[in-house]
Amino acid sequence: MAKKQVKQSTEKAETITMDQVSAGGVAFRWQGSEPEMVIVSVKPKMRWQLPKGIVDPGETPEITAVREVREEAGVETDLIALIEAIEYWYRAVKYGKPVRYHKFVHFYLLQYRSGDVSDHDLEVAEARWVSFDKAIEMLAFESERKVVEKAREMIAAMGRE
Repeated sequence: MAKKQVKQSTEKAETITMDQVSAGGVAFRWQGSEPEMVIVSVKPKMRWQLPKGIVDPGETPEITAVREVREEAGVETDLIALIEAIEYWYRAVKYGKPVRYHKFVHFYLLQYRSGDVSDHDLEVAEARWVSFDKAIEMLAFESERKVVEKAREMIAAMGRE
């Protein structure tokens, strides 16, 4: 008996490359003589990270950083300075097609003005104030741990106002 031939597709889904720009920050306040900062645990992966999000059309990275910290961490802040912009690549699926993203994230030093970390939005499981040492222990991404180290140096150079 003859075998039935099965035609196999050799077409691969074409991967497109897109740039993506986000912004966020290290929001800090003074607790006694030491600064502390906000970190967030974002659903569904439940990993600790700095608050950040995509720069919306018409926004600057500075505006986005302040907005995202307010939305994800529940606190109002004043922008002090750019800490650093990092970049990396990741893959995802958008509209059923594979996408390779070249991501740029602008991180800013932000000083706490008001608000409560319990007032975060729904995508965040928890926001909390922690020491800089604890943040470095808890943060999931090495690049963000390096940002926190730079923020700590900037705060030390500023001194307490």
